[in-house]
Order: sequence, then C-alpha cells, then structure tokens
Amino acid sequence: METHIADITRAIQLAVAPVFLLTAIGTLITALNNRLGRAVDRRRIVQERLQDAGRGDAAEARRELARLAQRSRLIYFAILAAVAAALLVCLVVALAFVGALLSVELSKMVAVLFILSMCALIVSLALFLREIFLAVSFGGLRLRG
Repeated sequence: METHIADITRAIQLAVAPVFLLTAIGTLITALNNRLGRAVDRRRIVQERLQDAGRGDAAEARRELARLAQRSRLIYFAILAAVAAALLVCLVVALAFVGALLSVELSKMVAVLFILSMCALIVSLALFLREIFLAVSFGGLRLRG
C-alpha cells in the first residue's frame, strides 16, 4: 500500500509542470482570441467603408478585406493548434494518474503525447508569429531586415 501512495505522490509531482504549461497555453489562447476579435471588428469597419467607397477606395478596401481574412484564418488555425496542445497535455496528466493508480506502464504513451503537444504548440506559435508579421507589414509598418 505504501508504494501505491508513493506512486500517486510521484504522479502529482509530475503533473505540476504540465499544469503550468496549461496556464501558459490558456494565456496564448486568450491573446489569439483578442487578436481574432480585433480582426473581425476591423473587417466590419472596412465592409461598412466599402459600401460608401468610390472606385479607387473600393479596391483598397477589398485588398484590406482579403488581408484580414488571411490573418483571421491564421489566428483560427493557431487557436486550433493551441487547443490541441492543451488537450494533449490534459491527456498526459490523466495518463500519468491512470498509470499510477492502475500500476500500468504508460511512460512511452505519455512521452509521445507530450511530444505531440509540444509540436502542436510550436505550430500555434509559428502561426501566431506569421499573423503578427502580416499585421505589421500590411499595417503600414515595415520591418527592417
């Protein structure tokens, strides 16, 4: 019985780091959600402006709408990847406890799920970075290289 409690204690200790990771992913999702909301709000403004625009202004408004749609897609997929990463981290924590409670060797599966969660997080951050680059480059600001 003593080793069983030790296994559960060890599982709790191992679950602490992934829980902090979940907090970070949640913060990332919040930031992405805010950016998506701003892009949607800007899209509404540009669509209203398009209705009242002349020929030259209409072309520019359509280009901006296309850029906003591209940015929204990037943000959406970044959110999707971040949520997938969070779900995989949750599975890591759950399997760690299942392994401890049932005395089953799940370390390889836990490791694979953790690697997959890191890959999903990398994808999310890369998409986030790309969206920021598009926002800065199309917003009139140019990055010096």
